[in-house]
Amino acid sequence: MASTPDSTLSGDHTIAFIGGGNMARSLIGGLVAGGVAAGSIRVADPGEATRAGLEADFGVATFAEASAAVADADVWVMAVKPQVLRGVCEGLGDATRDRPPLVVSVAAGITSAQIERWLGGQAAVVRAMPNTPSLLGAGMTGLFATARVDAAGRALAEALLAATGRTAWIDDEALMDAVTAVSGSGPAYVFLFAEAMEAAAIAQGLPADTARLLVQQTLLGASRMLAESGEAPAELRRRVTSPNGTTQAALEAFEAGDLRSLVASAVDAARRRGQELSAAND
Repeated sequence: MASTPDSTLSGDHTIAFIGGGNMARSLIGGLVAGGVAAGSIRVADPGEATRAGLEADFGVATFAEASAAVADADVWVMAVKPQVLRGVCEGLGDATRDRPPLVVSVAAGITSAQIERWLGGQAAVVRAMPNTPSLLGAGMTGLFATARVDAAGRALAEALLAATGRTAWIDDEALMDAVTAVSGSGPAYVFLFAEAMEAAAIAQGLPADTARLLVQQTLLGASRMLAESGEAPAELRRRVTSPNGTTQAALEAFEAGDLRSLVASAVDAARRRGQELSAAND
């Protein structure tokens, strides 16, 4: 679950979100729900309907232009698509000179060095990789900070992302592509597995609505056991696998299909794609 934003985000900080899509909305919602004043949050988005929705739902100030949103803001959250981030940053370079901001980027595959360079070399950059359960306050975010980010900046970034779930700092930025491949893309892997389980249940004759409920609650309960038991996944698996029972038969079928290698290949494919995105947008 998300934690309540602490006093780190209160007081004199003004936060400018560049991009008002789903991830920005989840962060803003978490901050406002946690007590951060809506008046300290600004959002830039070219979509009139998006801006109107954010104003109505959260009471934040919105702007059509990024340059207007970042005026006097000391924390910038770059929440635009990777392919447009360079143009956005280069358009804001002049605004970083007099008062270099803390820049938190949630764009997949874009390195901190790229963002620093595009902004003119003055900004302190934190690269963040949240995932879609952040929309429910149950997200996971990996964080990497450049050398320009001081302890106060790290605390600010962590408090910001903790508004939508849990966080973990990564010391080697090269591992951020692995974070993206595991937790960033990971929800889709779970959804695919759920899709396959539903189809299998229906093929066994179960009604579609019953199949969905069985799968949803099973995944939810298993996830809670993983999170709350303190035990390793392998140990939990062993505990529910009786010798020569139904679970063992199913697991043997998974092993025969080399599920572990398939998962490893999928994670590696996502990691490599992250590297390709970085190169393509440089």
